[in-house]
Amino acid sequence: MVVQQLRQQRGISTALGAVAPERVVGVHVNYLPTRPVPDAGIGLSETDEARLDKVRQLMANRPPYQALQALTPQTIGYALTDSPVGQLAWIAERFAQWTDPRSPISDERILTGISLYWLTATAASSARLHHDAARGSEPCPVPMGVAVFAYDITQSVRPLAERLYDIRHWSEFDRGGHFAAMEVPELLAGDIRDFFLTLTTQT
Repeated sequence: MVVQQLRQQRGISTALGAVAPERVVGVHVNYLPTRPVPDAGIGLSETDEARLDKVRQLMANRPPYQALQALTPQTIGYALTDSPVGQLAWIAERFAQWTDPRSPISDERILTGISLYWLTATAASSARLHHDAARGSEPCPVPMGVAVFAYDITQSVRPLAERLYDIRHWSEFDRGGHFAAMEVPELLAGDIRDFFLTLTTQT
């Protein structure tokens, strides 16, 4: 089995590798949060330190959407399910904040994605992401590939990621953001292909 996460499904992908490593060839992710670790004893570059500073700022000033979803997801879920304009504004704001300004995502594409939440009434279950997510990171023993995109919410720090994961492949891109599959599909697809091709040639 090969696993690639899409946006927030990182936890599911790494969990599959943790609970069934004998059945998972590798896991590729394009969003891998790395938090500061006090007294980690790891040498970090200026770029890595800058990335951690950004994480510290986000942790100190938790975004309102994240606080609502973590503390009262059902309440915001009812509100979003009751208002198509509210649902539109809620998700459109994420696209405005988390994407590369150069990304050619059309309004039609964004509206199509938002319509899926509205037509299936899944705003509430989606809003529970931060509330139900397991705290902390579970080590994943299978080989992992990581793609880091410049305009994502945060950018991973490899020395910290390597403490928990068996990193075999690491790519950094100056284009693309949190919705890489929509923004730069050719870069993401190529990176996934390169990672798993490396694994297959090793077996």
